[in-house]
Amino acid sequence: MHYSGQKTGFTAPAREPVLSVRNLNTSFRTGDGWKNVVRNISFDIAARETVAIVGESGSGKSVTSLSIMRLLAAESSRIEGQVMLNGRDLLSLREEEMRRVRGNDISMIFQEPMTSLNPIFSVGKQIAEALTVHTDITEAAVKAEAIRLLEKVRIPNAASRFDEYPHQFSGGMRQRVMIAMALASRPKVLIADEPTTALDVTIQGQILDLIKTLQDEEGMAVLFITHDMGVVAEVADRTIVMYRGDAVEAGKTEDIFHRGQHPYTRALLSAVPKLGSMGGRDLPLRFPTVDMTTGQQVALAEVYDTVARTKRPILEVKDLTTRFHIRSGAFGRKTGAVHAVENVSFELFEGETLSIVGESGCGKSTAGRSVTRLITPTGGKVTVDGQDVMKLSQSALRAMRRSIQMIFQDPYASLNPRMSIGAAIMEPFLQHRLGTKSEARDKAAMLLEKVGLSADMMARFPHEFSGGQRQRIAIARALMLDPKVIVADEAVSALDVSIKAQVCNLLLDLQQSLNLAFLFISHDMAVVERVSHRVAVMYLGEIVEIGPRAAVFDNPQHEYTRKLMAAVPVPDPARRRVKRNMVVDELKSPVRPVGYQPAVRQYREVSPGHLYRVD
Repeated sequence: MHYSGQKTGFTAPAREPVLSVRNLNTSFRTGDGWKNVVRNISFDIAARETVAIVGESGSGKSVTSLSIMRLLAAESSRIEGQVMLNGRDLLSLREEEMRRVRGNDISMIFQEPMTSLNPIFSVGKQIAEALTVHTDITEAAVKAEAIRLLEKVRIPNAASRFDEYPHQFSGGMRQRVMIAMALASRPKVLIADEPTTALDVTIQGQILDLIKTLQDEEGMAVLFITHDMGVVAEVADRTIVMYRGDAVEAGKTEDIFHRGQHPYTRALLSAVPKLGSMGGRDLPLRFPTVDMTTGQQVALAEVYDTVARTKRPILEVKDLTTRFHIRSGAFGRKTGAVHAVENVSFELFEGETLSIVGESGCGKSTAGRSVTRLITPTGGKVTVDGQDVMKLSQSALRAMRRSIQMIFQDPYASLNPRMSIGAAIMEPFLQHRLGTKSEARDKAAMLLEKVGLSADMMARFPHEFSGGQRQRIAIARALMLDPKVIVADEAVSALDVSIKAQVCNLLLDLQQSLNLAFLFISHDMAVVERVSHRVAVMYLGEIVEIGPRAAVFDNPQHEYTRKLMAAVPVPDPARRRVKRNMVVDELKSPVRPVGYQPAVRQYREVSPGHLYRVD
């Protein structure tokens, strides 16, 4: 069933629904009265069925889930319509009755598990609390059931980890704990609100497999909320597309993907980077840019041959090592070290993009910060534009940073909320005394135009911009000193799919016009394939494979490279019931005892410039 326009989004399942939503409207109180942010949303979910609500930030998908759970502040929100669960309208229940429903009949998994878990209680105690609130069983039975739930969500050594705290778990394992808590009372409906967005691609694959398995075992209905169309294809039986508070299209997932009617649906699908879409090309390729209101492609993908034909590397890294000492005991003695980066070597040429990929904890961000000396390396040699970075004094280091700048993952955290964006962009220019305030203002205005914003926005503050606009501001600020190298540390991973495509295209455009070299740090393999000339894969602080992008992606040699690529969600609904059967393991610890000497690594060359570590 397809349609477009301001309609309800109603789509009926083939079986009797467990959850039935009719004409859901949500409004928030503002200074000008009530603002309607979700309009006339209707859908049903049956047992063992998954319905996905997909859309970008601000589309209303998370507000829809919070409205169903009645988790919005009563004094500033208004929810209208009907939400039927087991024959009861949740919107008509008293708050005391609704508390008994939450966690018992309907549970929710949130995007960021660390903010949902209490850091001062063990994970076992938090799962036990979810059990005791809704059931009347003995303390011993509660502990046994909590351990059973931890085992059910595939946490290794569950009994021994019962008394551990959230900070002792990785991001993926914390998300598993959240799923265990959500399943504690065997709910009939599970709402998963962006449960994999913050996770590495391999952990994401494991969590998707886990939700599919648990759904089959428990017979749950799942409402899956995401902006990732690849994830939608893998998990959803039916899909609702939301845009600015309206359900603009709904239907079977395969129909949405293959016969989507609404321009916004087509635009979302066209913006999804697909692994393996480079078709043997050696050079980076722009993302197709689509007008989100018309669905029309407004810029064709173009190849950029940006690498300068001079063979002089602008950045040389040789045997880079960065370790963080661990001290313990009353006297703070050294008891070990985190070997974050171990004997890493690579070169980066003018106009080239070298991507460093790997999971969280592999050392890729530490490597990026080490080459800029934001973190002081333990050893090795780093040369930027002919200067030995390791030997520079503080004043010389400050001057060197004109040549190498960094763009961080969260632009809101790297912009001063009390400083106008004009002042923030001008600041590096003025601090380095490169000209007058008037010259700084002119250059900042020019760079804002270059990154697709307007010069008359300079008086605004960071909170007045969207995430994608803030990232453009961060890029403009990085360009203020005319750097030759930019380290982009997960610069697009927090962005919606269409904004991610726009920012990647912007970086490619800037690379072509300014002959910039990019050290592109990411865990998104599909984006890396699109923007890179060469790729280095890191695991536990070491490079396990490096080479031209086409060689690494077409002919991966190291087992870890193959694992990363196998975990990437494929935007193909035909794979919906396919489970990857990925091994559930945490990234091994990089902590080593005092005096540990790493083994000398051997590398084998497969083709020119394509090397992998022989384990």
